[in-house]
Amino acid sequence: MGHIIAVSGKGGVGKTTLCGLLIQYLCETGKRPVLAVDADANANLNEVLGVEVGVTLGELREEIERAGVDPKYQIPSGITKAAYLESRLSDALTEEEDYDLMVMGRSQGQGCYCFVNGIVQTQVQKLQSHYPYVVVDNEAGMEHISRGILPNMEIAILVSDCSRRGVQAAGRIAALMNELNFHPKKIGLIVNRAPGGKLDGGTMEEIEKQKLKLLGVVPQDEDVYRFDCEGRPTVQLPADSPVRAALKEIIDNLGI
Repeated sequence: MGHIIAVSGKGGVGKTTLCGLLIQYLCETGKRPVLAVDADANANLNEVLGVEVGVTLGELREEIERAGVDPKYQIPSGITKAAYLESRLSDALTEEEDYDLMVMGRSQGQGCYCFVNGIVQTQVQKLQSHYPYVVVDNEAGMEHISRGILPNMEIAILVSDCSRRGVQAAGRIAALMNELNFHPKKIGLIVNRAPGGKLDGGTMEEIEKQKLKLLGVVPQDEDVYRFDCEGRPTVQLPADSPVRAALKEIIDNLGI
């Protein structure tokens, strides 16, 4: 079975950027093919990776939900909704040379994401054996964790910026995993966007208070900001990028 790596944290801390670079590093070090899963309704992992996405799971949900009501969504006669969905799921997999990308996406209008979340869980379980690694970029916060979408994760990477609120959010996610009896083999915190790659005393104090294992620190890098503003994939950062170097050391230390 593929090793599931789940990346979580509060919004705006750069977890999707690190997730994309992690996927790239796994591919570059021969651990391909990787199944990349964007499990965020506000999907943008594809932008970090620099790929175009076809249909999302949320869009498939719309086809099933609106079939027979909206002329734009029609299921061929003689086939059930369940069978049609199963036949279309392969279309929701964007295939690249070293990895495949599955995007949750969002539903339109009102309604919860229970159905789409369920598809994500089912598809990860179904496809897991075909990939040595499955990397899941979770939505911001605790929703996927509380729903038990990824009970079989082996490595839980929590991402925070240097703020106490970010570290506290990571601590709450770790506590929730424990409450739900998730027991990943490895769990820890990456602090992202640290000025000069250093943490001040207040941040370190909060990490200790939350009883989090610090996996490493990724420095603030203007190139990341510039790439984002220019719409360039983050995975195109130069080879000597300090962000790349810091993340490589963290991954190597994790023994991934």
